[in-house]
Amino acid sequence: MNDFFLRDDLKRALAPTNQFDDILALHGEIFRELNGRRTFRFQRAGQSYFAKLHFGIGWGEVLKNLAQLQLPIVSARNEWLAIRHLEQHNIGTMTLAGYGERGSNPASVESFVLTDELTDTVSLEELVLEWSSQPPSPLFRRAIIHELARMARVMHQSGMNHRDFYLCHFLLANNQRESTPVRLHLIDLHRAQLRSHTPRRWQLKDLAGLYFSAMNAGFSRRNYLRFVRLYVGKSLRLLSDSEKTFWLHVERKAIPLHHKLYRRAPDRLFFGTSA
Repeated sequence: MNDFFLRDDLKRALAPTNQFDDILALHGEIFRELNGRRTFRFQRAGQSYFAKLHFGIGWGEVLKNLAQLQLPIVSARNEWLAIRHLEQHNIGTMTLAGYGERGSNPASVESFVLTDELTDTVSLEELVLEWSSQPPSPLFRRAIIHELARMARVMHQSGMNHRDFYLCHFLLANNQRESTPVRLHLIDLHRAQLRSHTPRRWQLKDLAGLYFSAMNAGFSRRNYLRFVRLYVGKSLRLLSDSEKTFWLHVERKAIPLHHKLYRRAPDRLFFGTSA
């Protein structure tokens, strides 16, 4: 399968001759490099971009994933399809500047995705750490919860799940601190999945990841229940027994994640028995 797209500003800035090879030869400040993938920041004509280049994961990795009953991620296609999907559903994310894929051998397919750099931002993971010494206004905290719930609801209803749905993958522009409403940007879409309908187990996995990453952020029981109400789109009094059980499962799935990272149980639980 062969695809190639390069936005006009990058066409002018890069002036590629052998376009695909020239993109794969780009270099810059490396942020991650593993399993045939490289992520880095580069600049052209005063503009900063992020590049994710895939050089093929090899048959060993392909077979290992298949043995674990998992479809291997062999290219950057996942990422650019997920970005376009989120854009179509009014969910803040990265802005595509280019993408491409060539080859049919799943072990050696080459691909890339280029995005504009999201500048002057803070991740929600970093932001909530500041709240212990500098608590936000109740209005701003509610605005964050509202946008997180909206993004999660729309994403899942539209058939997408993230698979790494943590606070660290939501970015907020620094000039939006304490302003409402907020606009968050969801990043790290490498493992995202797209279907016509998001299976319940993948909704649970995403929500458990988000809940785990927010456990030490100082959110109250009322904050968590507000998120649930906004996510389900109805009063909590109208939840069926199966829906209530689902949220208990979200919490139970989040607890081992917390224990694995912090070597202890969370201080408080909100859907089941308090810790």
